[in-house]
Amino acid sequence: MTQAAGARDDVSEFSCPLPHTPLCDLLGCRLPLILAGMGGVARAELVAAVTHAGGFGFLGMVREPLALIEAQVREVRELLGKEKDRRFGVNLIPAGTAPELLQQQVQLCIDLEVPVVGLFWDVRRDVIDRLRAAGITVVHQVGSVAQALEAQEAGVHALIVQGVEAGGHVYGRQPLEQILAQVLAVVDIPVAAAGGIANGQDVARLLSHGAQAAVLGTALMATKESFAHEYHKQRIVQARARDTVLTEDFHVNWPPHAAVRVLRNSVTQGERGDPHAQTARQVIGDEEGRPIHLFSTDSPLRSMTGDFEAMALYAGLGVEHIDTIPAAAERMESIMRQAGAEWRRLHPAEVELSSPVCYAPEFERARHAELITRLNELLEAERAGVRVTVQTLAQTHDPATRELVQAVHHDEVQWCAMLLHAIRDMGGKSSTHTGDFFQKAMAVPDVDERLAFLNRGQGWVARKVRELLAMVEDPALSRNLTHMLDSHVENLDKVNRHLDKSQPSA
Repeated sequence: MTQAAGARDDVSEFSCPLPHTPLCDLLGCRLPLILAGMGGVARAELVAAVTHAGGFGFLGMVREPLALIEAQVREVRELLGKEKDRRFGVNLIPAGTAPELLQQQVQLCIDLEVPVVGLFWDVRRDVIDRLRAAGITVVHQVGSVAQALEAQEAGVHALIVQGVEAGGHVYGRQPLEQILAQVLAVVDIPVAAAGGIANGQDVARLLSHGAQAAVLGTALMATKESFAHEYHKQRIVQARARDTVLTEDFHVNWPPHAAVRVLRNSVTQGERGDPHAQTARQVIGDEEGRPIHLFSTDSPLRSMTGDFEAMALYAGLGVEHIDTIPAAAERMESIMRQAGAEWRRLHPAEVELSSPVCYAPEFERARHAELITRLNELLEAERAGVRVTVQTLAQTHDPATRELVQAVHHDEVQWCAMLLHAIRDMGGKSSTHTGDFFQKAMAVPDVDERLAFLNRGQGWVARKVRELLAMVEDPALSRNLTHMLDSHVENLDKVNRHLDKSQPSA
């Protein structure tokens, strides 16, 4: 079998200043671009085209029969030819798959020696353990800080952080840049960014913010090699961001309350009846003998016939930048060229000053380094606080306690992200460690006693911030640290009031 139609031997031949990240090394790709594991759409032809172009591709195999998965893996390897040692992935979604089939899919990936498996939705430690034991690299897509920490502690090798701008199934409800900053501040494994990315400017900006790769979904669905039906591709080309909607109308085959971002159609406009009414399923299409039902999560594929307009027309906010249906390599090259230009704009080459007298005095450099050291000290402490609050939330069901811990958690995440950006803005390297406070706090079994211990940690942070404010001259950083101090003082008071109320009466 020959190379995928339209594929180039290597679009990375042109000069590009984007960093080659540790995630690129982990996945075995040259470019920091990842094909999303779109169910049905990301088939062998598209994965091979993306791989030839220098990126990394996931086969979207959610709920697919074993025979199809085996055939697709074999076809990817055949299409790669002399590059068959190139790594690729298979994307599985435990929450959307029958338990018996899921176990068979996992075993098949192990038997086929699939290099990488991507997972989404629930964090399944048993699945992660089986894949890791077989030597498979595991990547998990997450939609919250708590889930990112859960996946990291379960042993995944890397994360994909998904913003609410994404097409298809959307787990979280935060904008990508917001959740990316928060997750980067609390985990210590590679992170890729997903959600509405369709041009090079977005890629460069996200890499500048700390992501190690950008995940492309809608942008690569609208390519020649995509297995999406032509009707779906044309609708993407014609659409703009305002034409998308986040809805739970398409739910058949998935757990409840699993929102999807799709293009508006007769279903989302209420013209096809109540999607959640208990009525007999209506067949609106066919895929080689398999019925496609109204309100199902199936999107139009090349192999389908039927009423495509009423199907789930997945699309992210990146449709705003998609006006053509080129070969995948052409789209990737265009994005990389845009990204290179934007990276140069964001990171202009430093010009060495001509005279040593222009350099900052030695004591200024030492002061700068001291500031970064102290910010990192706070970052490690706040990261510990995030982990303590996440695990405490999982261990308590009292509504008042949960509300309090959730509020503290929200603030800890916010300050982690602020500190991380402050360190990077100063040209420093952010710490990836978590403070010892985490282990000490989690050794306290009683939740109220742990909250009292947490408050002592909050008090320590407040003292350190006061000390740091005396050293800071930058107005923006000073304002942020002042807000951080006020937040900690407020939380100290909240926790103390809660503990006073929970004490038994004399």
